Amino acid sequence: MRRLSVIIALTCAVAVPVPAYARQPAVPAAAAVLAAPAVGAGAVAAPTFNSTVWALAFRGNVVYAGGSFTEVSFRGRTYARKRLAAFDARTGAVLAWNPTANGTVRSLAVVVTGRPSVYAAGDFDEIAGARRDAVARLDATTGRAAAFSHTVSGTVADVAIGNGRIYVGGAFTKVDGVPRRSLAAFTHRTGTLDRGFRPAADGRVRALAVTRTRVYAGGDFHRMSGVARARLAAVTTTAGRTVAAFRPHAPAPVLDVAISPTGISTATGGPGGRAVAYTRPAASAGPTCSTATCTTSRFCAASPTWAAISTAPVGPPARFASSAARPGTPPGSSWPPSMRVAG
Repeated sequence: MRRLSVIIALTCAVAVPVPAYARQPAVPAAAAVLAAPAVGAGAVAAPTFNSTVWALAFRGNVVYAGGSFTEVSFRGRTYARKRLAAFDARTGAVLAWNPTANGTVRSLAVVVTGRPSVYAAGDFDEIAGARRDAVARLDATTGRAAAFSHTVSGTVADVAIGNGRIYVGGAFTKVDGVPRRSLAAFTHRTGTLDRGFRPAADGRVRALAVTRTRVYAGGDFHRMSGVARARLAAVTTTAGRTVAAFRPHAPAPVLDVAISPTGISTATGGPGGRAVAYTRPAASAGPTCSTATCTTSRFCAASPTWAAISTAPVGPPARFASSAARPGTPPGSSWPPSMRVAG
């Protein structure tokens, strides 16, 4: 993923660790995501933050950051930026975009259909001077809050875009008074709750990734809409029905999900953390997983149609300053696997 190099080259110089759990999203059907031009790994200037950066997203040469920080420094100057900031991907210079949030921003996603927007999700109930409960839409140029306002009974951990919808995952029971268990969707055009999308997870959803036909969800859950799914599941994009053919078994809480042409990659918790890739074996063959290629054969035992093909320990992002895969990284993924491009 060469276009990740701009993010990795700049954020590796950040003074504090950047546990921005993120993935490479599919291009939405009705909300296009722009790619930033790739740059080499030789970037020497980058902004530094006084606390954790949880999320990164980009629009052209602009990188948006969300987290728990309140200040951003660049070349000797410090800027007040309360949990949201933007900087130039080419130079690292802090930009004037300056909405504020009164709680940690945990996920960001950018759309460019119509007026460019940044969707933010997290622990806030006020953002850019407006009351917004856990999820908000901000103007990508001015930072003003758009007319996208909902009530969430619980917390939102991730936001993803695709198929003309805004998907959110977390630990909640209702959205706008309507029962929704840890997964919900909004229509991008109108901003209203999609009442047809009704999956239900029995635990926290921490990560989302979207294709044209599926929404992949990872987290702490064990059942999705009543169907046994250990921490990783796929649901349909419109009704949220559990996809029967996708039955991997994640051995620990899934913190991030990424999609590649060959399969699904995940970042998991547990002792040391792991990066695990799953792929569909050829129709004529059984699962291609074995204890020789996996950390444990448990990945294979519960995966008749999907198997874990490779695992790698998750290391500190600051050690690697390019998008080249580290030896042992799952095929189709970049290192570090926790770098966010867009929600």
